Amino acid sequence: MDAVLTAAVALLDEAGEPALTLRALATRLGTGVGSIYWYVSGKDDLLDRAMDHVLGGVLTAVEKQDRSGDPIDVLRVMAVTLFDAIVDRPWLGGRFMQDIGTHGNALRLYEKLGQQTLRLDLTPRQRFHAVTAIVAVVAGSAADLGQEPPQEVLDGSVGREEFLGRYAEMWRELDTEEYPFLHEIVDEFDGHDDKEQFLAALELTLAGLRRQSGT
Repeated sequence: MDAVLTAAVALLDEAGEPALTLRALATRLGTGVGSIYWYVSGKDDLLDRAMDHVLGGVLTAVEKQDRSGDPIDVLRVMAVTLFDAIVDRPWLGGRFMQDIGTHGNALRLYEKLGQQTLRLDLTPRQRFHAVTAIVAVVAGSAADLGQEPPQEVLDGSVGREEFLGRYAEMWRELDTEEYPFLHEIVDEFDGHDDKEQFLAALELTLAGLRRQSGT
């Protein structure tokens, strides 16, 4: 089963969900399609198990981290660990959010995040909202940043900086009275660092949590 899931994850990482078919997986493993059905009932089951397989590695990494310090600092480390695991896997981000309601590593990660909020002076509703917000920032940012770049960027004819620069130049030409915000932030947008953008969103969320808990 481990070999099946490792091969499935490799196919997903290479070309996303469309590339993962039972026939393609069987070819990768050098076996027949029928043998795959010994392990999974179909593509949806295979996707769920592949996601759980990847998140198992994230869970292991999280459990190895020192969780005795400031709970908000611990939440930050856990969130970044999860983000790094899924940012290059657009196929994983959406399914992670879907599968929190099922028993598996997604739910266990959700629980691990939630346990840190038990160390803060919060109401049950505040804990629920806090973990929901953190997961949304992580999964939402990773899914957005993990989208496939335009073809001209993929084939190397245009670099990322030049591609972003096109939008920046367009924004600079807009009317300043109608679009004052875009003019204010255009230099920040032009050539910005995606990971830094995620970390800033995470810090805003954690700062609000810290203030709410009075920590």
